[in-house]
Amino acid sequence: MLTPKLIGDAVARALAEDAPWGDVTVAASIPSTARFEANLVAREPGVFAGGAVLAETFRQVDPDITVAALADDGTPFTSGTVLASVSGPAAGILTAERVALNFTQRLSGIATLTSLFVNEVTTVGAHARIADTRKTTPGLRVLERHAVVAGGGVNHRFSLSDAVMLKDNHLAALGATHGQGLTEAICKVKSSVGHTTSIIVEVDELAQVQPVLAAGVTGILLDNFSLADLATGVEQIAGRCVAEASGGVNLDTVAAIAETGVDIISVGALTQGATALDLGLDAV
Repeated sequence: MLTPKLIGDAVARALAEDAPWGDVTVAASIPSTARFEANLVAREPGVFAGGAVLAETFRQVDPDITVAALADDGTPFTSGTVLASVSGPAAGILTAERVALNFTQRLSGIATLTSLFVNEVTTVGAHARIADTRKTTPGLRVLERHAVVAGGGVNHRFSLSDAVMLKDNHLAALGATHGQGLTEAICKVKSSVGHTTSIIVEVDELAQVQPVLAAGVTGILLDNFSLADLATGVEQIAGRCVAEASGGVNLDTVAAIAETGVDIISVGALTQGATALDLGLDAV
């Protein structure tokens, strides 16, 4: 959950990185009495995210800076849309400008890309939800995952602490990848955690689905399956747990993947492949 403290900590780290000993350009050129007004303007269409981070960036640099007419996260916009207005001491605004833009450009890029994936699924009338992964920028996960939600997606487990997720290397390390041995290994894992802990198991072939189901899991992740095998896997799961697809997911393939009947499609590209949107802070 995106809290004021998490936002404040992320902004403080970014400002410390960008101006560790102050802004020497502003100090040398901008009088302390100078005032400035500017608008956050979209230079291409997209979906907005990061408004609270933008406001906090200006607040930390100078509490006398006012951010007004701030668009809500999740708001779609066209090129030329004014997403916020900023006014106050010129020195603070100019010092905060780059960090504020870096955050909103990055987060709006993630929200925009997520919305494109969601629209592809919605267009074909499938019920699948688009989820993020742990492929996030270190230190910025909570912000980036907030942007995914702003774009209409959902969050997967936040961290390694949140759920048991047995992937191919975990199963290989256990020496349990097939048949009864796979079922027994998962049951042993289940017995070692609390009853409220979700158990998700990644499989990479259809022969693994039934042994995993026999263990009574929360979800099965069908990894890099063909469309035909995905449909068969969903049929075998038959609603007994969450059916998730991952691997090879892009804007050209996501609709067909959704049509196989999976419940979740996890897409690492939402956070790993999003391009920052072109937003600018233009003087009024």
